[in-house]
Order: sequence, then structure tokens, then C-alpha cells
Amino acid sequence: MAQPRASKAKVVDVHTHMYPPEYIRILESRLTIPLVRSFPGATDPRLILLDAEVPALNVALSSGPAATPSVLPGRPLTRHFASLSQKLHFMDTHGIDISIVSLANPWLDFLPPATAGPTATSINTSFSSMCAAHPGRLYFFAALPLTAPQEAILSSIAHAAALPYCRGVILGTSGLGSGLDDPLLLPILRALATASLPIFLHPHYGLPNAVFGPLAAAGAYGHVLPLAIGFPVETTIAVTRMYLAGVFDAVPSLRMLLAHSGGCLPFLAGRIESCIVHDGHLAVLGKTASPPRRTVWEVLREQVYLDAVIYSNVGLKAAVQAAGEGGAGRVMFGTDHPFFPPVGGGEGEDGVWESVELNSLAVEGAFGAGTPGAEGVMGGNAVEVFRLFGE
Repeated sequence: MAQPRASKAKVVDVHTHMYPPEYIRILESRLTIPLVRSFPGATDPRLILLDAEVPALNVALSSGPAATPSVLPGRPLTRHFASLSQKLHFMDTHGIDISIVSLANPWLDFLPPATAGPTATSINTSFSSMCAAHPGRLYFFAALPLTAPQEAILSSIAHAAALPYCRGVILGTSGLGSGLDDPLLLPILRALATASLPIFLHPHYGLPNAVFGPLAAAGAYGHVLPLAIGFPVETTIAVTRMYLAGVFDAVPSLRMLLAHSGGCLPFLAGRIESCIVHDGHLAVLGKTASPPRRTVWEVLREQVYLDAVIYSNVGLKAAVQAAGEGGAGRVMFGTDHPFFPPVGGGEGEDGVWESVELNSLAVEGAFGAGTPGAEGVMGGNAVEVFRLFGE
């Protein structure tokens, strides 16, 4: 069972997702991933998002309309993915006072340019209405139509910034299609910074399937490799590319919240910095730039926040240390709901989620229960950074 609250300090979930019904209808209409499909014998439709799930999808589709595949692709699309009442029940069960909800991957990255803009407006308006129905409990990160022309993207940013419960945007690592170090993305990043809309950066595209080998392709390893390894490495590569391209220096007022405690960045920042210093032309560029390029550590400590979705106090301590002096003020609690549901027993998905408890216990293990550091990570930091003072 969830433990009784020992403190009246706010608990804020900065990493929690929903797929509004109109988004699910889009996925149901698709023939390629991302998509939603129903299969015989399955209680819920299946949400199929990742390249790593395609082999199992192909096997399931070839089984015929009446056959039950031995291994179903994707994951069950339960009521937790789209139901606002279920989100609130989940929050109440785990003592979460405020959630900043965001559309889950792959956001709007797959939409045709002509429909991306209107869809973004519809999705963000839906989220705003959800928040307005529960003022003070819900805020949201907006989705952007990154496949649309630049004018439409900038218009979407302006629309999101005007919505009272919007506190930033959620982005994947592909940007406009060529990554976050693409110079064509700079006007978008500058517009976000000007509008005081931080980016919640979330992975989706992972690593090529070949990296995981034939046993993974056959389903032997489930989702472990793409999620546990592919997602954090994807985030690490994306942010490092931004750093090497000088994006953070070009947009110094840009702020980013990185999912999954920044992937591998807390562990690898020193190695990245060392490689830059020893790579002749990069070292020269860094010194001759005006002003001189900041180090990876400086960028982490000045423009980057990390969520605490790491499931152990070992990883959480690394995230806090990477954030430098006062680093505990740059780390924020998250649940990744509705992903990683309970694995059995009790009340099922209506009860306590072990994954959430692990993240809470990691905070207690790193700081001590009820300490200022713990209360900051669990909610106080997010209240300040994202202005969650009520409307």
C-alpha cells in the first residue's frame, strides 16, 4: 500500500502521460506504426509504438483474424491511457497533488504537414480543458506540429503560450526530422525560450533494432533493451549533439527538462567533456568562440533539469551530483504513468504501482524522508520552476 504522507509539502508529477480520445482514433486509423490494433483473445487493444515491436506485429497480423497470436505486440491500451478520472484516481492513490500531463510518444511526429497544425491545436485545447476542470491539480506540456511548415509551428507555440495551464512543450529527439542540432530548429527553440516555455525532452526512437540482435527481434527480451538502454542512450546522444552544435549558447534562455534523469548524461558528462578537450578542432572552436563555449557541466547546471524517473537512489544521486552545487533543486519527481503498471496481485492497476513506489523510495534513500532535499525533488522544485501556484 502507498505510505501515509509524512509531510504537507506538495507532491508533483512532472512526467505523466495521456492519449486523448481523438489521438487514439488517429492511431486506430493507421496501417503503420504508431498504431492501435485489437487481437482475438486480448481484453484491451494493443498500443504499438516502437520499431522493436514491428516483428511481433507482423507475426500477429499474419496469424489471421480468428487466431490468437502467441506473443502480442506492444502493450495493452488500458483505460489509464485516456481516462481523466483514472488519472485523478492514480494521483489520489499515490498522494500526488499536482500533475503536469503530456502527450506520450511519438506525439505528432508522424502526421502529414497539412494536418499536424490543426491536430496540435485540438490536442492542446483538450489538455487545457482537462486542466480547467480541475484547477490547481493539473497542468500540461503542449505538443508541437513539427512536421508542419515553420509558420504553423510558431503559431502553435503562440497558441500554447496563451493557454493558462500550459507550462512548456514536450519534444522528441527528431526535431524537424534531422535531430535537435539542426540549424533549422533554432527559430523554434528561440520562440520557445521567448515564450518562457521549457522543453520536456522525451525519447522515442531509440537505437537501431540491429544493435539488440536477433534474439531481441524474435521477442526473447521483450521491451528491456529498447526501453532500459535505447531510450536513455537516445536522450544522451540528442543532448550531446545540441551541445556540440552550440545550441545552448545560441539560445541561452532555453530551459530543458530531460526524461529518465537525463539518460546517461550524469554518468558520461565527464567523458564527453574529456573527448571534446582532446579533439583538436572542437577544443579550438570552444576557446575561440565569443563568448567561449561553456562546458557540458555548466550547461547541465544552468539550462537543464532532470526528472527522477530512475528507480534507484544510485541513479538519482548521480543525477543530483551532475546538476552541481544545489543540484537537488534541479531534479523533479515523476511516475511515467500509465507505463510500467503493477505486475500482479492486489488491486491491479487501480492499486499501488510498484514503479511509482520505487521512484519515491529512491528519493527517500538519496535524501532521507521528509528532508528539504526530498521535499524539493518530490514537488517543491517543480512548483517553483513551472509556476504551479494555482490559477
